[in-house]
Amino acid sequence: MIYLIRHAEPSAGWGDHLDPGLSELGARQASAASLALTEAGAKRAVTSPLARCRETARTFEKQIETHARIDPAIGEIRTPAGIADRPAWLRTIMAGNWGEAGEGLETWRTETLMAVERCAPDTAIFSHFVAINAIVGLLAGDDRVLIFRPAHCSITRLERRAGRLVVAQRGEEGAAVLL
Repeated sequence: MIYLIRHAEPSAGWGDHLDPGLSELGARQASAASLALTEAGAKRAVTSPLARCRETARTFEKQIETHARIDPAIGEIRTPAGIADRPAWLRTIMAGNWGEAGEGLETWRTETLMAVERCAPDTAIFSHFVAINAIVGLLAGDDRVLIFRPAHCSITRLERRAGRLVVAQRGEEGAAVLL
């Protein structure tokens, strides 16, 4: 099993801070996710380089006495150059399909899945809302950008069947607050 964990609640929105850590609620969410991952048998961790993911992974790292590998390939969606209003751009992107999003984002989406496919079994991957949607969509053959709304610290489970990753269970859904 490979586990995709959306980061816990950040202390600030993207418009307020470029790389926020976790809120107090987020710290509690991270602890609960750590316990669930340990009980499920996760043994290693990979995290996005952004603070909210690194901090979400920290409790799990301490619990299983390991260090998460930081991998930018599972990080936040890349914003194209020249975008002044990222929240508005994201709302537009999320309402459509990857085929409409542009070549650079199709490449990002594929690279994100490839990074997940390289992970060993029992890996917990701490990532982001859009990245998790990109992975789930590719595995399901669904071109929509928004497949589901993973809640903070939701855990989506992937498994290998006949050598191919498949979605075994989507994480809990929550309200998506778009920046």
